[in-house]
Amino acid sequence: MVWWHAVLIALAGVWAGMINTVVGSGTLVTFPVLVAFGYSPVTATTSNAIGLAPGSISGAIGYRREMRGQLRRLLTFIPASALGAVGGTILLLSLPPDAFETVVPVLVALALVLVIVQPRVSSWVLSRRAEKQERAGDGGQSGRKGAVLLITMIFLVGIYGGYFTAAQGVMLMAIMGILMTEPIQRLNGIKNVLAAVVNVVAGTIYAFVAPISWPVVGLLAAGSILGGWLGARVGRKLSPTMLRGVIVVVGVAAIVQLVLRQL
Repeated sequence: MVWWHAVLIALAGVWAGMINTVVGSGTLVTFPVLVAFGYSPVTATTSNAIGLAPGSISGAIGYRREMRGQLRRLLTFIPASALGAVGGTILLLSLPPDAFETVVPVLVALALVLVIVQPRVSSWVLSRRAEKQERAGDGGQSGRKGAVLLITMIFLVGIYGGYFTAAQGVMLMAIMGILMTEPIQRLNGIKNVLAAVVNVVAGTIYAFVAPISWPVVGLLAAGSILGGWLGARVGRKLSPTMLRGVIVVVGVAAIVQLVLRQL
């Protein structure tokens, strides 16, 4: 690995750690960088899962104030994310590499769409939350149904995150915002914890059975730890529009790069 590749990968890790903590979709920064430097999509994905996991943990710790009193809820959600992550890794390791390379541009495009529409989703979530509060008083029946649906959706996002990590944070925020009535910053803290669980579980499995670039993992881990710490402290002051703009530009570049590899 040439020195300037190492510098760019580490910087991408910092930026991804910040984005993951504040918005989600940091993989859309690091994944294209790794593909552009010649790593296969599978190796880029597995190395990302391990390398960005420390940053997810760092970001989750940064939101510890918002997470007070949420232990019982997390103990309900974490198993769903962990089991989903196992399912996602099984998919990645059992399907042929060609299948992954074919589907990745579609997944990146889906992730970009989610990033772009996230502000509208947030507005819709807020309006839905107000409607739910007005209609409260059904004896808890809809609450029980909502809890089952929420855990099921967290499990499905875990599968997606174990297979391809990009935008799982955006998906989690959309789902929890619709089905929960907690403040948005608390939801962001829960999102960071669940994303960390998915990355740690998937990364642990990949470390033993999948192709990994350990120098890349080390650079991403160092960068993402710093990025997660910065994201939890100053990320809220950054323009969400700027963050989304960077994600979209880098994501489009990734799609072009991946499509050209298949031609």
